[in-house]
Amino acid sequence: MPRTRCFLHLQGQLHRSCLFWGPFQRGYAESSDVGWFRSFFVHKVDSRKDAHSNLLSKKETSSLYKIQFHNVKPDCLDAYNSLSAEVQNQLHHDESYPCEVIGSWNTWYGEQDQAVHLWRYSGGYPALTECLDKLHHNKEYMEFRKERSKMLVSRKNQLLLEFSFWNYPTPRTGPNIYELRSYNLKPGTMIEWGNHWARAITSRQENNEAVGGFFTQIGDLYMVHHLWAYKDLQTREETRNTAWLKEGWESTVYYTGECVCTVHKV
Repeated sequence: MPRTRCFLHLQGQLHRSCLFWGPFQRGYAESSDVGWFRSFFVHKVDSRKDAHSNLLSKKETSSLYKIQFHNVKPDCLDAYNSLSAEVQNQLHHDESYPCEVIGSWNTWYGEQDQAVHLWRYSGGYPALTECLDKLHHNKEYMEFRKERSKMLVSRKNQLLLEFSFWNYPTPRTGPNIYELRSYNLKPGTMIEWGNHWARAITSRQENNEAVGGFFTQIGDLYMVHHLWAYKDLQTREETRNTAWLKEGWESTVYYTGECVCTVHKV
């Protein structure tokens, strides 16, 4: 099936980092039949019986995600975007690489001149290893990395799994703005967080705003990322206000707030 194209912005808040992105700049992922109604059937999990990755992630898929944060030199942002889009498009449509671009964005508020990329590796760690090995032997890609390095101030990435009760991330009809909320949790509270959000996510489907929910496996530990989509900032405000009218939302905010360890602003 053909893969569609889309476009992302940033803002900080207490106890979490809020990343606002403009219209989904580039998104190539295929749609999925996995619906949000999954959240109705999530059972409370017992943190003593298995690893978080097994208890909280989707069982029917073996997808691994990578999120990249690139801080770009201000005078190089346009050139960086153009170069990255060209290479990402090639990799996304090359079926010999087991990876796809879910989205690629620039920030609007908070951290400036930043690019954020979200990749999916169908097949988990073996797919990631295969992809990295092929890229290492891809002369064109290695030249791209050298050229890109001249445009960057700093960069970091994380490997993620998706929460079982969250929506399967797919491109949206735009234009939209996207908000990434990143939470650094206290060690040992990931299961509690998941149990609360498995119920609460049903309160955040008013405008189909829930895009995806992820937790880190490698990189910054005990990190959770929630990705939301809105038509504009006014719609975001109205949607979030509506959530407070839903039964149980207030208690979710209270109890999950107890899980948060540090404040991040981006």
